[in-house]
Amino acid sequence: MSKQDFYELLGVERGATADEIKKAYRKMAMQYHPDRNPGNAAAEQKFKDITEAYDVLKDEQKRAAYDRFGHAAFEQGGGGGGGGGGFGGGGFADIFDEMFGEFMGGRRGQATGRGADMRYNMEISLEDAFAGKATAVKVPSSASCEDCKGTGGKDGAQPMTCNTCHGAGKVRSQQGFFTIERTCPSCQGMGKVIKDPCRSCGGTGRTRKEKTLSVTIPAGVEDGTRIRLAGEGEAGMRGAPPGDLYIFLSIKAHRIFQRDGANIFCQVPLPMTTAALGGTIEVPTIDGKAKVTIPAGTQSGNQFRLRAKGMSVLRSPARGDMFIQAVVETPVNLTKRQVELLKEFDLNGEGEKAKNSPESHGFFAKVKELWDDLKEA
Repeated sequence: MSKQDFYELLGVERGATADEIKKAYRKMAMQYHPDRNPGNAAAEQKFKDITEAYDVLKDEQKRAAYDRFGHAAFEQGGGGGGGGGGFGGGGFADIFDEMFGEFMGGRRGQATGRGADMRYNMEISLEDAFAGKATAVKVPSSASCEDCKGTGGKDGAQPMTCNTCHGAGKVRSQQGFFTIERTCPSCQGMGKVIKDPCRSCGGTGRTRKEKTLSVTIPAGVEDGTRIRLAGEGEAGMRGAPPGDLYIFLSIKAHRIFQRDGANIFCQVPLPMTTAALGGTIEVPTIDGKAKVTIPAGTQSGNQFRLRAKGMSVLRSPARGDMFIQAVVETPVNLTKRQVELLKEFDLNGEGEKAKNSPESHGFFAKVKELWDDLKEA
């Protein structure tokens, strides 16, 4: 009896991609697995056939040979395996582990003991955020043990393969259709054990120490910016790779400026005379000072925009803008003469008041109308 075409078995076209073939096999393997079809000889045979087909088509060299010679490529050793039921070396066990291992906690040898990532909180000034900064930080961390050179074994002895998991780092148990995988209790997932631990580090290959690191803060960073220093976290177990260090930046509140993205805002008290008559004032900026021309009749709340006087933009030569908000100041501690002049100014007729103070005049005119309406009601 001739064998069915492998592509037809899996229900895919001959030009199917590796992902399409994998997806088709996965679906059919779930359907015809013997644990789901106890006592069903036809389902068991179907499962063996599709597993054999996937074993060939998932391999580029085997697939190329099959596409050229068909089943003859694997008869009498012609194609290098793949015949039979697919349960031998490189057959079902490896395929099923490849297909469903991701649901069982990962594949063999993935427990590396990589060091943990670390976090360092750094507070900087708004000026530092604007200009950037090179600084140094001291970080309590762990480092590779000098006595054992990070191996964890006495005098640098290398770890031995764990007898419980045989180096896999995980042990498995079968429960019906599912395989339950857990971390090996003997080696804690490392795949190796220390026969004679180093006394300095207790077999971990790490010791505690404080290290000083150089950090470059780029211009334009914002509150919450994260800087990653690769390989500067906790040392790995027994020579495994270290983790990373993440520096989280927070920016101190400034006593004069308020920041909004790349823009800066600043409230500037304005003498009443300057607001009324106009003039030029000098205001602070994040990197110096600038002159602002105040037009006559400026009111509280009026804003003046200084282009490109705001914050630096991260990884860009551009800058934001600065906005000056005028706050007109009412004079205090007046002399007798000043009081007389203000009273003289206030004695102007209604027409002059409407002209000099249009906003207040308009407001109180509306209030008067409201009161009149209430009296009539």
